[in-house]
Formats: sequence, structure tokens, C-alpha cells
Amino acid sequence: MLTYLLLLVIGLAAGISGSLVGLGGGFIVVPALAFLFPDMEPSHLAGTSMAMLLFNSISSTYVYAKQKRIDYQAALTFAAVSIPGSVIGALFTKQMGGRMFFVSFGIFLILVALLLLFKPNKPIHWPFKPTVKRSFSDNSGAHFEYAYHMPTGIIISFLVGFVASLFGIGGGSLMVPTMTLLLGFAPHIAVATSMLQIFLSAIVSTTTHAFLLNVEWFMVLALAPGAIIGGQIGARLAKRLPAKLLLKLLAVFLIIVSLRLMVKG
Repeated sequence: MLTYLLLLVIGLAAGISGSLVGLGGGFIVVPALAFLFPDMEPSHLAGTSMAMLLFNSISSTYVYAKQKRIDYQAALTFAAVSIPGSVIGALFTKQMGGRMFFVSFGIFLILVALLLLFKPNKPIHWPFKPTVKRSFSDNSGAHFEYAYHMPTGIIISFLVGFVASLFGIGGGSLMVPTMTLLLGFAPHIAVATSMLQIFLSAIVSTTTHAFLLNVEWFMVLALAPGAIIGGQIGARLAKRLPAKLLLKLLAVFLIIVSLRLMVKG
């Protein structure tokens, strides 16, 4: 019973934080499961986390869709490219030993944390000319207008799909910074669009992990209720809380977790 409650709380924390900033909750679930179940294989950590992310992304995507903040054209295109990467990532997870997995994941988390801490306030000037122009309004009447270089998004989406499925993290930790810094998306649009992309790629990634018997379904059933509720809460809080402060706190948390994982590895 205690284990179930712990997993429920982990799912809730992952759901809230993941959908709040569009990173997906895998960066909480994977370390938490690794510490609670030290004998759990890396492939099972990644597969179980991806299955939880599927439920979380369904929940938060529903809210963002109602807010009309999703760029469907970008989300569908990027997801189509990230799906092959997610399949390859799931297959490659089986080949990673525990030490390699934890050290690699720890280094990845530190890089993400540094990106969150020192992220430029303005988009980086990208040398390529935009190939897509977008203009639309959300349900509150806020208008968004931007243009981006589609090939850049496509290349990075494939890599995001691979890394996300490999570590079971969702991919928003790379995709949101890419969309805001390199592609010129407004932060709120990037977060919402990222969650739909995570949902679509998580379907294929979870199916692949399940086929490889990497998913601990009893854990997923315990994590999922919290992830679904957390996804609703996080998506609604995203409009009200100061994003910069949350990102700073999240970055500090990621550095602490990454160091613990690397020591474990």
C-alpha cells in the first residue's frame, strides 16, 4: 500500500511539473524509480516512464487544446519525424548497461539544467531564413505571430525522439528550448505544442517498449492517476505562475538528481 501511495505521489509531481513547463515528467519518474527500486533494469525504467508519460500527455494536451495554444501543423510534423527516433531509442535502451545509463542520463540532466539556468531572454539569431509563417489567437484572445525554419525543427525532432525514448523522459526538455530559442515560438505555444508532440511520439514509444517487455504495468497503473490529475493541474497553472522562477528551481533540482544518478552509476 505504501509503495502504491509513493508511486501515486511521484506520478502527481511528474504530471504537474512536466505539463507546467512542457518538459514531460520523465525527469522525475526515472530517478525516483531508480532510487526506490535499485534493482530495476534501465530499459524497464525508460519503458515504464514512457508509459506514464503517455497518460500525462493525454491529460495536459486536452487542456492545452481547449486553450487553443497548440500549433497543430508544427506538432504533427515534428511528431512524425520524432516517431522513428523513438523506436530506435527504445531498441537501443536494451543495449545499455546500468552504469552507462545512469551516467549518461545524469550528464543529460545537467546539460538541461544549465540550459534552463542560462537560457537567453531573446531567441537566438538563426542564420537560416524561415520557411513557415504562423498566425493565430488562443481562446483568451491573445494573438501569436511567428515564423520558423522547418528543416531545423525536423532534424532536432528526430534526435529528440531518440533521446526521449532512450531515457524515458518525453523530449520536452529539448524541444521546448529548441522551439523558443531557435524557431521563435512564443513560450506558451512551445509548451502546448511540445505536449501534443510528446503524446503522439509516446504512443509509438510506449508500444515499442511494451513489445520489448520493458514496461512494468503495475507501476504504470499506480503512476497514471497522479500523472493524469497532475497534467490537468500543471496545464492550468502554466498561465498563472512565474515561469522563470519555476525553471530556476527545476534546474537546481535536476542538478541534484543528476549528481545522485551519476554516483549511483
